[in-house]
Amino acid sequence: MQETDIQFLENSFKKYYFDHFDQIKVPERTSEREFGYQKFNSGMTRHLAIKDDKELHLMLIQNIPSDVYCSNAYYTFPNLPMNEKDWKEADLIFDIDAKDLNLPCRESHTVSICNECNEVSKNSSQCTKCNSTKLEKKSLPCNNCINASKTEVTKLSEVLIDDLAVSKENIHVYFSGNEGFHVYVYDSQFQEIGSRERSELTDYISFRGIIPESFGMKKIKPNRASFPDFEDKGWRGRFSKYIFGSKSKRSKIITELLANGYSSFQKTLDDASDNIGVKIDPNVTMDIHRIFRLPGSINSKSGLAKIQCNDLEKFDPYIEASFLSDETVEILANCPIEFKLKNKKFGPYNNEKITIPTFAAAYMICKKLARIA
Repeated sequence: MQETDIQFLENSFKKYYFDHFDQIKVPERTSEREFGYQKFNSGMTRHLAIKDDKELHLMLIQNIPSDVYCSNAYYTFPNLPMNEKDWKEADLIFDIDAKDLNLPCRESHTVSICNECNEVSKNSSQCTKCNSTKLEKKSLPCNNCINASKTEVTKLSEVLIDDLAVSKENIHVYFSGNEGFHVYVYDSQFQEIGSRERSELTDYISFRGIIPESFGMKKIKPNRASFPDFEDKGWRGRFSKYIFGSKSKRSKIITELLANGYSSFQKTLDDASDNIGVKIDPNVTMDIHRIFRLPGSINSKSGLAKIQCNDLEKFDPYIEASFLSDETVEILANCPIEFKLKNKKFGPYNNEKITIPTFAAAYMICKKLARIA
């Protein structure tokens, strides 16, 4: 990224943190958490202790970070090296990202940027200008991506509430600032569990590692009565609705499942896992020392903010998470994909010098699809 682009983004981000600090969600028990940040074109600074919102505000204005992070964990000494922090407990956090959903629309809004000559083309495996295969992929997520991610959030919330007795009030959903959502679970029975237990929890939520015996199928003398029914709680009920479709088909399909045998039933379970299991990133949830993007902060991959979604169904990140200035700026844009921000359409652009609002210019510069003219 060129120095003029970095300067533009730093100025835009600084203005945001000065004007919109009320968007920053200063976490509870602030002094027990580890903070960190990155600056444009530099590495991570972490193991920082911050005692209150004034100190956090000062850090943001003084350093103008590209990204700001805060631990889900609580420590006695958050500013010490990891093995000396004295871990106490950690909030349970889930990451749902559109890039992990394998959506067919993704190909239509992904561009390839050549690392050799910076040529931008629609999703391809080879540079159209210099034939290099060293390409960087950038996606401009569409509404379908966001809606599919919302569906996974809804599925996750259902499992947390119905199966794991988490109170709805203790589930907070945040748009990540780019391609998905972060789901936080506070004050639950899971605060003190370690990485291994959290890994097992993600298996349950994802409907992974399921054995046929749990759903009525045995290798020897399986019993029809052991198969799940529509009224069953948890995954047995969900599996029943998925595999039988309707109560009237249940008996016939059980007969087919029995005839096909144990191995075939395992494949049926694996298929169900891919279709009805919640698509979360297990590595995120099981990491009890990770620092997560701070709610209210700007995501340098997009120039959009990570903000809480109080009404998930109506939430539109391309309106509600776009806070950068409307002040116009001249850029050289090379963005072959149309996108929409704040109810305004932009692109496609083919190496064009244009004058557009800061929020749209920042979005393209963050995606490496424009630079300051």
